[in-house]
Amino acid sequence: MRSYCLEIDAFTRHVRAFAVMLTERQGERLPDWLVAVRQDDLPSLQTLAAGIDRDRDAVIAGLTVPWSSGAVEGHVDRIKMIKRQMYGRAGFNLMRKRVLLAS
Repeated sequence: MRSYCLEIDAFTRHVRAFAVMLTERQGERLPDWLVAVRQDDLPSLQTLAAGIDRDRDAVIAGLTVPWSSGAVEGHVDRIKMIKRQMYGRAGFNLMRKRVLLAS
């Protein structure tokens, strides 16, 4: 079916190429991918490419390096949730106890 719609075919190729970069940590291919995306008239991918360009070095690093801050982000989210649950109810000491006892 993709052969009947050139836009869907191009979109699929770009998304799959990005998925390969993501799963195989090939961040060095990002500039070439951005050029290829800009050559096609796909508004949603143009918006994505513009967003990536704003912080290109960080995106390349994220697609390349094997380290992740996911565990830290998870703890930050957990603490923010506890803080939101306690909004206006108590001071820092009670929140500290809840955070320490929640794990």
